[in-house]
Amino acid sequence: MGKPASGAPRVLRTVDVARESGYSVQQVRDLERLGVVPAAARSGNGYRSYTPLHVHALRAYRGLAGAIGPVAARRMLTRLRTETVAEAASAITAVHVRLAREREEALRAQQALRAIQAEAEATGFEHESDAMTITELAEALRVRPSTLRFWEQEGLVTPERVTSLRARRYGLSAIGAARIVTALRGAGYGIPAVREAMDSLGRLDGPGEAQRILQQRLEQIAARTVALLRAGADLAVVVESAGD
Repeated sequence: MGKPASGAPRVLRTVDVARESGYSVQQVRDLERLGVVPAAARSGNGYRSYTPLHVHALRAYRGLAGAIGPVAARRMLTRLRTETVAEAASAITAVHVRLAREREEALRAQQALRAIQAEAEATGFEHESDAMTITELAEALRVRPSTLRFWEQEGLVTPERVTSLRARRYGLSAIGAARIVTALRGAGYGIPAVREAMDSLGRLDGPGEAQRILQQRLEQIAARTVALLRAGADLAVVVESAGD
């Protein structure tokens, strides 16, 4: 997609843009309407005229959509066109940083789950002194007591209730469950996915489901990172045109 000898940008038809970007003609028009690419110039007879920048923007959108989702990608590309090169480059760097952070969180959750499994296999009989109050457990997990109450309402962690005041008491099994929930929530999983993992603890697969969804998350993050890397050259063209 070079420029003609005159130095003027090569003019592309909608069908040209579709072929070079990998989208259909209708998708090109729809993405233009949504603001993914700048509005095409119109000739006197109403035909659209595009430039190579439109193709780069569409390719960049594909990678960004794979990395952060289509809605966020549309917003980001629209913003990049109005920012300075430094601001646009910073925004893209932030996406890389976010993906790296998500990966680290998932890896920490995996490590926590493995540690919990090892402890469970090595634990003998439960002693009264092993139990925790809701305040003690919340402090140990670095969450609020209200978070533990919410998890109880959602059926994720079930404590005992003792004394005339019905105070909560968490035995070793409940403490282990709370630690797994903390790890999964810290890795970015919503309540339904966490519930699915916790339900597996009572089945033959034990904590296998929790391990499976954490591994699945790591694979998804890797795929999103690759999508962003593939968009790199096209994003660079978009960034360099920012603020023009």
